[in-house]
Amino acid sequence: MVKKNIKKNIKNTTEKANTSKKLANKPKSTSIKKPKRSVQIRLIGTSHIAKQSIEEVKTNINKFKPDIVAVELDKGRLQALLTKQKSKTPFWLIFRIGVVGYVFAKLGSWGSKKLGKVVGVEPGEEMLTAIKLARQKNIKLALIDQPIEITLRRFSAKITFREKLRFIGDIFKSIIFRKKAAEELGIDINNFDLSKVPSNELIKKLVKVMKGKYPNAYSVLVDERNKVMAFNLLNLAKKYDNILAVVGAGHLEGMKVEMDKMAKNKNK
Repeated sequence: MVKKNIKKNIKNTTEKANTSKKLANKPKSTSIKKPKRSVQIRLIGTSHIAKQSIEEVKTNINKFKPDIVAVELDKGRLQALLTKQKSKTPFWLIFRIGVVGYVFAKLGSWGSKKLGKVVGVEPGEEMLTAIKLARQKNIKLALIDQPIEITLRRFSAKITFREKLRFIGDIFKSIIFRKKAAEELGIDINNFDLSKVPSNELIKKLVKVMKGKYPNAYSVLVDERNKVMAFNLLNLAKKYDNILAVVGAGHLEGMKVEMDKMAKNKNK
């Protein structure tokens, strides 16, 4: 009789435990599901010497009212831009970034400054405008580009001898046969307006030409940086709802593709 009572008590206890477990797992009727956040990332493709880009930055900051402004800069280039030292590349930097990266930085600085004088705009003025407006309006600022030293060091390491020769040849060709070189790229130098951002069609063509003629240079200067900036923007999207990104027009399409890929991989 005692044994039967023990068995019966064990059975009752087990049934109560199972019932308690079911109740514990059952969702409470008072639980509230949080609505999904709506995040908007707006990208502006700019030309670093175009007056049009400066106006677009002003318009978008005033109308879009972003929570944060992201710019295609790193700490080094930001400091250079703010102190007006962007055209100076110290000689000692050659030991960090390599000869090729150093020469490329000097040529790039010289070329952008020369073109900037034609239109009366300092290279990078649209970035500086974004920074100043963000400060005036107490909007947070994010630097989303890869450090320039890393980019130039990788450029020195990856560019091939064939690309170097091709690059030198293209420089001489653009100087001696400027009109012909421009026409091969679909540019009419007599009607080309440096104060405006090139059309999407022309940008895509120039990117395609660069990718074909200088695959390693393209990989480092464009593709790798697209990935870095896309990744950094998606990280910002975890915290901010309205993000305005100011990047060079040549990065625009590539960054969109990378962000779509990263978002899809995340949802898998």
